[in-house]
Amino acid sequence: MITIDGSFGEGGGQIIRSSLALSMITGKPVCIENVRAKRKKPGLRQQHVTAIRAAAAVSCANVEGDEVRSSMVIFEPDKVSAGEYHFPIQTAGSSTLVFQTVLPALLTADGPSHIRLEGGTHNPMAPPFDFLVKCFTPVVSRMGPTIEFEFDRHGFFPAGGGRWSATINPSSTGLKRIEFHERGAIRKRQARALVSNLPDHITERELKTVGRKLGWPAKTLNAVRVESNGPGNVVMIEVECDHITEMFTACGEFNKKAEVVASEAVRACRSWLDSEAPVGEYLADQLLLPMAIAGGGSFRTTTMSLHTTTHIELIRRFLDVNFEVEERVANDHLVTVLS
Repeated sequence: MITIDGSFGEGGGQIIRSSLALSMITGKPVCIENVRAKRKKPGLRQQHVTAIRAAAAVSCANVEGDEVRSSMVIFEPDKVSAGEYHFPIQTAGSSTLVFQTVLPALLTADGPSHIRLEGGTHNPMAPPFDFLVKCFTPVVSRMGPTIEFEFDRHGFFPAGGGRWSATINPSSTGLKRIEFHERGAIRKRQARALVSNLPDHITERELKTVGRKLGWPAKTLNAVRVESNGPGNVVMIEVECDHITEMFTACGEFNKKAEVVASEAVRACRSWLDSEAPVGEYLADQLLLPMAIAGGGSFRTTTMSLHTTTHIELIRRFLDVNFEVEERVANDHLVTVLS
């Protein structure tokens, strides 16, 4: 059994999710200690419990410690099985993070799977549903599998209630290696400000800020009113290039000015635009595991975050792969996965 210290590196929920994914892929049992020890509220939260139980359902695993506030989890997987699954989070926890927990294993399953998820769809500190569809899974699909989505309803913190589903068709030949070294020319750019059960002036102010700070014309700025169980707001700035699409987001919060929300997304977008690297900070972190499963590949990214370096060390505990990181120039790193 592999023992993982849940407090090492960034010390958050990523260690739980990736440990589960790697355990399912390799068949190696894992014990995660000191779960989220660095967080203000340590131990498991409801979305982590849902991710653990989702992983257990997919791999017929024996589990200990899958309770809210638990500081230790033991996970012993069996064979990963394709099938129909439904994973509801009983809070506004991120449904996209639950999806990313089970996706790597289902990419290696012996048939297609269909997953229905409920919970938060646009959460702080988590990839929004739109990021999965437009940024992450298109890259994964170039490795061989196909992933299709259906979206039913938005879910924001604290009400939750979002609903969506995904169909995963693994490649019969496994994941193939890919390289992402160039972004190509910009084809399209747009900013969308979503709002639910809140005044329209919020999105108006956010888009005005984005347009002024990025110098984008009005036709690229879109306000969208959506239905959800409670109030919510998110700004998403999207840049589509020849070879990749990147997205930069910020979620509205109580007592947080619309201009501040928009400025957060703008800063992240500007940092990426100022670099020539195609892969942004968050996408880089999420590509490591599928590339490690494929046994190799490489990409250029803007920065090596603590999330990313923690993820590299965690993958090394389960898989016989090496990672080489070369800083080419400022804000441009070449990451190579070697088997």
